[in-house]
Order: sequence, then structure tokens, then C-alpha cells
Amino acid sequence: MRSAGRTVEGMRIVIAGGHGQIALRLERLLAARGDEVAGIIRRAEQGDDLREVGAEPVLLDLESASVEEVAERLRGADAAVFAAGAGPGSGAARKDTVDKAAAVLFADAAVRAGVRRFLVVSSMGADPKHEGREIFDVYLRAKGEADAYVRGLDALDWTILRPGALTDDAGQGLVRLEAHTGRGPIPRDDVAAVLVELLDTPATAGLVLELVSGSTPVSVAVKSVAGN
Repeated sequence: MRSAGRTVEGMRIVIAGGHGQIALRLERLLAARGDEVAGIIRRAEQGDDLREVGAEPVLLDLESASVEEVAERLRGADAAVFAAGAGPGSGAARKDTVDKAAAVLFADAAVRAGVRRFLVVSSMGADPKHEGREIFDVYLRAKGEADAYVRGLDALDWTILRPGALTDDAGQGLVRLEAHTGRGPIPRDDVAAVLVELLDTPATAGLVLELVSGSTPVSVAVKSVAGN
């Protein structure tokens, strides 16, 4: 999984949605252990927050960039993580342009750049056939459509993580990670910790996993699903 010429100690990882709450936590964890981390951001003023956690800010708008422009930022990376989202308060149109279209774009760019390891931060309940007309229903359909697209790309070693209700509680490092967990809360700290472990566990490729708080240490939970 290491690129030629890269030290065995660290990977280069590019994160879409680099200023998001999960992404900033993930960047801090990865940088602290010696990985080279780049976070894609839409606004230059977000750059200082990334530098503060040890990540390199990459200014690029995934709603207007071409596949080649994104692929250029991904070349030489060992892994890519899609953690972007339109966010609360955004309308239905941006669920489609960010949560769906930007995810598809980022996946296509990873294929073009030759980056095989690909993680998606999705959402519990994501489903292309999800019914309903509320904004959150639109969001779950968009995430489901993006997930379905990524799952169809044989050129990616993808893992899709679907956390439950996100909280800002301090991470406990204890989770339930399974194909189907049922609903529940999960601190963003623990989502980030699970993503780190997934990056280190290529045997989780091809899995769609739900994540909530539980009683199993993160590393044990990830090894457990990798063995299935």
C-alpha cells in the first residue's frame, strides 16, 4: 500500500471535506503518528485549522472541479477518504452536488490517479431507494446513490462506513462495528479512530459497515470484521 520511495513509517492520505468535524479529528490522528495528510477544502480561510492539526490544506471545490483536477491532487497517495458533506442547513440541491456528485467525482478521480484504497464516510440509513420528501430523506438517498456507485468500481479497494447519530462526546474507544448494528449514537472521536484502523486493515475492503458506540475496543472491532 506504500508508494514507491515513501518511508514505511507513513502513508500519504488525501481527505475530501478536509475541514469537516470528523476529517479534522482524522487528520490530527494520522499526522500525529507520522502520516502525510492532505485535506481538500473549499475556502482558503479554513487552511489554518488544517495546519493546526498537522494536515496540508489543498484548495479545491469538488462541486466545480474536473475529474482530472481532483486526480492531480490524488496522484501519489496511498489512500483517499471521502468525508465531505453539504452539512446541516444546506438545501436539497447541495445534497445532490456534494453528498452524491462530489463523492462520485472523488471516486472517479481516485481510479484515474491509481489510488486503490478508498474509504467513504456515509450515514446509517443511506439507501438509493429511501422514501420521503424531507431534506434528510434527500440526504439519505444521495448518500445511498454515492455508496452504490463506489461499490460498483472494481478499481477501488473500498470500505464504506455508516456511523449512527454523531455526537461531540469524548471518544471512549469502545464501539460496535458490524454490517448491521441498529441505530445508536457514536462520538466523532470514535468514528475517526475507526477510520484510522480501517486504513491500516486492507482486509476490510469490500465491506459496508455500520458503527455505533459499544463495548469492543476499536482495533478488536475492526480485526473482527476483517476476519469475516
